[in-house]
Amino acid sequence: MTGAKAGWRVPAGLIALSAVPVIAGAVRLTELAGGPQVLESDARFLAAPLPVVLHIPAAVLFSVLGAVQFASGFRRRRPGWHRAAGRVLVPSGLVVALSGLWMALFYDRPEGDGDLLAGFRLVFGTAMAVSLVLGLVAIRRRDVARHRAWMTRGYAIGLGAGTQAVIQVPWAIAAGEPGGLSRTLLLGAGWVVNVAVAEWVIRGRRRATPG
Repeated sequence: MTGAKAGWRVPAGLIALSAVPVIAGAVRLTELAGGPQVLESDARFLAAPLPVVLHIPAAVLFSVLGAVQFASGFRRRRPGWHRAAGRVLVPSGLVVALSGLWMALFYDRPEGDGDLLAGFRLVFGTAMAVSLVLGLVAIRRRDVARHRAWMTRGYAIGLGAGTQAVIQVPWAIAAGEPGGLSRTLLLGAGWVVNVAVAEWVIRGRRRATPG
């Protein structure tokens, strides 16, 4: 494998990780547009579909553009593309975070979703929005290291739905579809795993940077 191709392994993996929530989102949009019969769990979106309609396409943009930013060789060769993509990435990420917070606060909760899961969604949604804003502030101050760190954190949180889907598969195979507290803890674990990986990546960059 050439160096250029190897540099795309991480972005490809991140895009693959986001595939399940992207597909689920496309199905949900199709339902809201008058496609197949709306699932009972999605009926709560019909009265106010705008947050969902904003959330899903923004999440696709954020997932794909964010993944490409991890192709370091491409980013160095195309700094103009990196800056242009960032002007789309940050607003789309903020739409994802803020629409997610709105849904957590104002939509009726599906059966089995309790206060703990609502708390997780509020905490991580807020953390995602704050990370993206701090990343934007850092780059405006020409602080590239802080910019990369905060954007990595924001992207990791935004990609939580993909990790949640992966984490739930072994549980579903071993013990059946998770519900109640088990589902809540598995969803929380998805965000925690991503944040932990993000911090590991950030620390690795610091060790690799002289001085």
